[in-house]
Amino acid sequence: MASAGDGKQYHIDCIAKLEKGISEYNFVVDTGRKYHKIVMVNNQRSAHAYVDKKTGELYKAASWKSPAKGVRFDLRIMKQREWLLENADWAGGYLYQRG
Repeated sequence: MASAGDGKQYHIDCIAKLEKGISEYNFVVDTGRKYHKIVMVNNQRSAHAYVDKKTGELYKAASWKSPAKGVRFDLRIMKQREWLLENADWAGGYLYQRG
């Protein structure tokens, strides 16, 4: 396996892993008083997103302790939930507001 310093080969190896369904990232859910925090785990833990426990609204993480302002998706709406299942990625690009 190539290291990150090997440039092109590193990326080729990462793509091959993803095609085989292998990922170095794991996601866990930490439940708090108001939100379910989706945490990405890879050598360290980082907040990925927050889900409001009462409403099912999904927020981008602003920090480890709080979500960013503005609902990004509503998980109660099937069309939005289906879009997320097809487009969500480990990096969270789908959580940025558009327009």
